[in-house]
Amino acid sequence: MQKPHLIEFPKLGASEIGYISVGEANGLIPFTVERTFWTYFTPESIVRGRHAHHATEQVLIAVAGRIIVTTEMPDGEVQTFVLESPHVGVYVPPNAWHTMQYSHTAVQLVFASTRYNEQDYIRKYENFREVWGSK
Repeated sequence: MQKPHLIEFPKLGASEIGYISVGEANGLIPFTVERTFWTYFTPESIVRGRHAHHATEQVLIAVAGRIIVTTEMPDGEVQTFVLESPHVGVYVPPNAWHTMQYSHTAVQLVFASTRYNEQDYIRKYENFREVWGSK
């Protein structure tokens, strides 16, 4: 069973000319990307996420600002990741309950392994424990 972990993407360039970072499907991004989305202007008082997935894998990147990602595995293991560099992301497997808190200036880029399907979301924590706790 995969666990959440940081992914450091190449940071190519220099301060005088700027930087580029690259992630390729089935490389540093450990799946084929089927969907990309981004969040921005999220009030700092809001906690987003609060769900897990049946099948979707994700890589979350703070391309601007700061994002605090908290994950919980079915065995109760909790990890907190602070994303504040645009060349660092966090891999979130489907079996991880996760939440995100944002600085107001944060822009989050997400690569997902599946297209949007509401049926893939586990939105109630109790259901997460039932679905993934038994595996």
